[in-house]
Amino acid sequence: MSQDENETQGVVFGVLAGVIFGVIALVTSLGVWKAGQSAAPATVAVAGESDIAPVGEALAKVYFAVGSATLGADDQAVVAQTMTALAGNAQAIVLLSGFHDESGDPAMNAELAKQRALAVRDALVAGGVAAERIKLRKPETTLGGGSAEESRRVEIRVQ
Repeated sequence: MSQDENETQGVVFGVLAGVIFGVIALVTSLGVWKAGQSAAPATVAVAGESDIAPVGEALAKVYFAVGSATLGADDQAVVAQTMTALAGNAQAIVLLSGFHDESGDPAMNAELAKQRALAVRDALVAGGVAAERIKLRKPETTLGGGSAEESRRVEIRVQ
């Protein structure tokens, strides 16, 4: 084999390897992008904010640690309590409102209050509550009243 043939063969293999790596990178990035896209619509469809006014006292309140939107193991009891309340009325909905305390950035706190409501929603759905029966409602003020601990909560109403 001559030197020209070796050089040509090296160029061909280099181009071929570049094309293969490019295709792999494209497929990988499309997979990551598609995974991100498929997760977002489900959240929006189920978690649409509602303009339904809350009625009566909250059935239950779920409290959160500072800066957290994670439910504690003891908070799973609200799922059973909510299921019992829904069993008596096939038309009833679950209305969730998230709150936060005064510490920190207001915009981040508002997002945290929403994430807390979404965490409660996810627990209710995982516990058997139909997603279409759950509505999120942004309260007039997301700042909770009373102590800071009382302010970091999600209120659950069945109405």
